[in-house]
Amino acid sequence: MKTTSNRPLSPHLQVYKMPLPAVLSVLHRGTGIVLSIGSLLVVYWLTALAAGPEAYATASGILGSFLGKLVLFGWTWALFYHLCNGVRHLLWDTGFGFDIPTTYLTGKVVLGASAVLTLLLWLVA
Repeated sequence: MKTTSNRPLSPHLQVYKMPLPAVLSVLHRGTGIVLSIGSLLVVYWLTALAAGPEAYATASGILGSFLGKLVLFGWTWALFYHLCNGVRHLLWDTGFGFDIPTTYLTGKVVLGASAVLTLLLWLVA
């Protein structure tokens, strides 16, 4: 059967805008993966600490470099985002915040709180 129409068969995903709760759900899963992988850095640092001063100096040099600090900063943000969004999920478990306006508001609060907590940790520590 030959078709003469040049119309697409179905709309593509780029036509749709993902709502904030969907973006935050994907981000929550992604930060969980980042935290799992980033925990290997903590294990590396602890192993270097136990291995002696030379290994610790090497680990400190790597983690203290610009790239190392950038990775640690991102890992810290992922930690705080995952924590704050986990608290949000616990509130959902109690039945709070299922209406659309509250869902959007708490999502924005989670993003803001994770950014503020990350900056506070890096500025104070």
